[in-house]
Amino acid sequence: MPQPQNYKNHVRWYPPHHFVFYPLMLILIVGAVYQVFSTDENQIVWIFITVMLAVIVWVAFMMRQHYALTLQNRLVLTELRYRYFVITGQRFELLEKKLTEGQLFGLRFAPDNELEELVGRTIREQLSPDAVKRTIVNWRADNHRV
Repeated sequence: MPQPQNYKNHVRWYPPHHFVFYPLMLILIVGAVYQVFSTDENQIVWIFITVMLAVIVWVAFMMRQHYALTLQNRLVLTELRYRYFVITGQRFELLEKKLTEGQLFGLRFAPDNELEELVGRTIREQLSPDAVKRTIVNWRADNHRV
């Protein structure tokens, strides 16, 4: 059973991506850069290969992040709206306009009994997203995030 989630361990790693793809691409890029500076033959080809590898890494990272995070953000916001409505009987949309995305996404870790007060405090004090997370007493794990 995984360790209970809290502020200190809430970052999530995707092993095939973080520990296989990126290290492999880093090795290939370092090898290509080495070839650029260690040989006079085909230097233009090695420069091209290096640039193409860097572009592949960048595109892979950006696409993975963009698709997953866009969907995750929509789901988190929908869940937050629902939870706030169930707890208070009031719509959350009016309040969310006063919050930044970071604040909204930090609030998702607040349990139901802390959510309403923390929303109000976040708006009043303009807490940073990190401060929102640090303020939570009983961390509500989000084990389904990307």
